[in-house]
Amino acid sequence: MAPADNRPYSPGLEGVVAGETSLSYIDGEVGRLLYRGYPIGELVRGGTYDAITELLWTGEWNPAAKLPCAPIPDAVMTALRALPHDARPMDALRTAVSAWGAVTNPSWPPTPEQARALTAFSPSALAAFARLRQGLEPVAPDPELGLVAGFLYQLNGVRPTEEAARALDAYFIVGAEHSFNASTFTARVITATRADIASAVCGAIGAMKGPLHGGAPSEVVEQIHEVGSPERAEEWVREAIANGTRLMGFGHRVYRAYDPRAAALREVAESMANKPDWLELAIAVEDVALRVLAEKHPERALKTNVEFYAAPVLMGVGLVPDLFPATFALARHAGWTAHSIEQGANNRLIRPDVKYIGYWERHVPA
Repeated sequence: MAPADNRPYSPGLEGVVAGETSLSYIDGEVGRLLYRGYPIGELVRGGTYDAITELLWTGEWNPAAKLPCAPIPDAVMTALRALPHDARPMDALRTAVSAWGAVTNPSWPPTPEQARALTAFSPSALAAFARLRQGLEPVAPDPELGLVAGFLYQLNGVRPTEEAARALDAYFIVGAEHSFNASTFTARVITATRADIASAVCGAIGAMKGPLHGGAPSEVVEQIHEVGSPERAEEWVREAIANGTRLMGFGHRVYRAYDPRAAALREVAESMANKPDWLELAIAVEDVALRVLAEKHPERALKTNVEFYAAPVLMGVGLVPDLFPATFALARHAGWTAHSIEQGANNRLIRPDVKYIGYWERHVPA
């Protein structure tokens, strides 16, 4: 039997302070999210994703910042063309970032210049794969467009409407950074070994691929489709709760109040000139779900989280559900790379201790 080890252990590292950051602050009790001190709602209303990337990488607020999508190196395009058309978009993105790292060979420590180059490249790679699997040729990036509008242009071959670009830009802003979540912590652990920024982002994409981290928006789409119409929302929600079905898009590991990212996305969605039917349905489902959850579970703080409005926004700009996780990964490039830069600037190898619960010393039988 192993000797007694009375050191505290927290499954999932919940509540454990694992580092320091100046990039974002979350107050889950009141529903507050700050990037470099700026409230997320103000950044969505008054900024662009291009500006938020610079804010995270440098700490400077420049609303005129521009980050066009970057061309794909020939070797990376060869790798994308070699993938089977039924490969998962997250796998294609991870492969592309790995190949980009091999081609560019970024040095250590990570820098804002490296972060810009990688973040500008990845949307081009995902858009190219999305077209290749449809039997279409990739579209070269348009240097006049910002990153999000440029991504939509490379996906569809036509410039997006201002409304569509604005809606997706809001999604990218709220998805850009969220403290020490699983994928970001993975990126910092990898950076701490003095691995390059591409390796850190590859690892982060791998962590986000898991359905407990990056897969919820597509499941929200499925549930909204099941409801079918606003008139059915009350019946469907009550039946789902009675059957023990989890309502996707509600509840969060950190937030006990309404997720401020969901509030920002709903504001953008509701400001659309012509709300499509799917948005009206999403709003109806949310209103009913919040009321019924408060009635059935008054002891639990089950509020709307960002995935609920991420789903209708991503649907609204024409993305198919299997692209949702990889698009989330594109948005989170800003935070992953910013954390990589921050880790590299004051680095110490991340090597936590562990409580041993196995056999104590014993001997191989003679």
